[in-house]
Amino acid sequence: VPRPLSSPRLYPVHYPHPACTPSTPYRRVSTFQSGVSTFWNPEYPLGSRMRVAAASPHSSSLEPVLQDYLTCDQCKRARIKDRRVKIPRPLGQGPSSFIPVKEILHQGLEDSERQLFIEAFVSTGRVDNVTTVMGLHPQYLESFWKTQYYLLQMDGPLPYHYRHYIAVMAAARHQCLYLVSLHVNEFLQVGGNAEWLNGLNFVPQKMRNLNEINKILAHRPWLITKEHIENLLKTGENSWSLAELIHAVVLLTHYHSLASFVLGCSIRPELDQDGGFTFRPPSPQSCDSDSASNSGSEETVNGSTSRDDLRELEILMEKMKLLQEGRQEMEASQEEMATRFEREKRESLLVAPADRESVSPTNLSCFVEDADFGYKDFSRRGEQTPPTFRAQDYSWEDHGYSLINRLYPEVGQLLDEKFQVVYNLTYNTMAMHCGVDTSMLRRAIWNYIHCVFGIRYDDYDYGEVNQLLERSLKIYIKTVACYPEKTTKRMYISFWRQFRHSEKVHLNLLLLEARMQAALLYALRAITRYMT
Repeated sequence: VPRPLSSPRLYPVHYPHPACTPSTPYRRVSTFQSGVSTFWNPEYPLGSRMRVAAASPHSSSLEPVLQDYLTCDQCKRARIKDRRVKIPRPLGQGPSSFIPVKEILHQGLEDSERQLFIEAFVSTGRVDNVTTVMGLHPQYLESFWKTQYYLLQMDGPLPYHYRHYIAVMAAARHQCLYLVSLHVNEFLQVGGNAEWLNGLNFVPQKMRNLNEINKILAHRPWLITKEHIENLLKTGENSWSLAELIHAVVLLTHYHSLASFVLGCSIRPELDQDGGFTFRPPSPQSCDSDSASNSGSEETVNGSTSRDDLRELEILMEKMKLLQEGRQEMEASQEEMATRFEREKRESLLVAPADRESVSPTNLSCFVEDADFGYKDFSRRGEQTPPTFRAQDYSWEDHGYSLINRLYPEVGQLLDEKFQVVYNLTYNTMAMHCGVDTSMLRRAIWNYIHCVFGIRYDDYDYGEVNQLLERSLKIYIKTVACYPEKTTKRMYISFWRQFRHSEKVHLNLLLLEARMQAALLYALRAITRYMT
């Protein structure tokens, strides 16, 4: 809760000209921790404000700096007597550098949707950029928020500072500075030891032991075994309990996947984060270039594009219709579907971002051990690979859900609801077309993500993936799911040129949840094998 540093001491106010001098005294409406109070005059037009500095009675050195100034909406200027007062301004427009601002602004919200943003603000003290972008799909946002709130703030096996430090460790694997910065602040607010923020060498051995499964779940989840679980649970001073480990695994997979969403949508830093603000005044050139960039990307996705792009959309819809009709007429044999899966898995080796794609440097190395350990294709020619994970042998519905619910009550239900909401989420639209059944496309996306991680569904014909997912879309999906730090705006723009930005956000939500479920399945199978 914000509080004043001291009782406010009011300095004389300078009015720019007599017309701005009020006849009615100002009334204080809020006081912030910075010591600056905001006053409102009922005679002024809506929005007129006067900010008055409040200095400590024992600190006269602040008086020359915290001079009063009046912001007058009538004369449209602010008079600041001391130029040492620096006012930050946001870098960039909107919560995403990929999505134009006007595509995200939430106007005409329903009461239930507005309540979501109110609850987010009450819970965290802000409506952050992730929440704003996810708000394009309120039904999913509600489920996401309930799950994340339960993991971080409700009673559970792990102490609160452990939870936020695990989030930092997970996000750092993908160089996601946005999430790391958020949870470093949360870690300190819940009483975490600031020395831990110097890196993994300064944390207790128990926490450091978690690093091995952190890197495996982030990059190659198929490598996790019951031996990894046994090493963490074996009796000793630094051992984890089974309930603690389940909580930690869910947090790790949650933040690995959330990093994919943040980087896949290019979420901008918050105003109070590094890279989110500047003290330099805006220049007309920067404003023009920013707006031009936004309008350009918007025209590419939502505006008038070439006939080729329109034709691609029509071809996709025709393929969906033909596949639906062909599915009813004849089904492929189990052997044929297995062959198509192996073919799709091999072809996914060829789907990767170009080596020239640059990754912005981040100073997160202190939270990462074995930084060279990254995603490696599940199946490479000439290499021994682990057997394919058959979803029918260990599924979320039949195995993972019940295991989590038994060891960490209610979380299994929340995760299951979140998976179901995003998988079934549809508005029956594709670009400018309405009344479209998109279930076939959504299933192809979900199963392709699982295929990239080596998971196969026996009852699915993977020939549909090649029919429905163009190469540029596959490149984007694999990049965001496997190495999201390499995602670029060019990748985002190059696929689904006729689709709305909200539909591309929906794709990223499918990526988030499919990736999380895939990693959870590998981890929970290892835990089950340890228990049996």
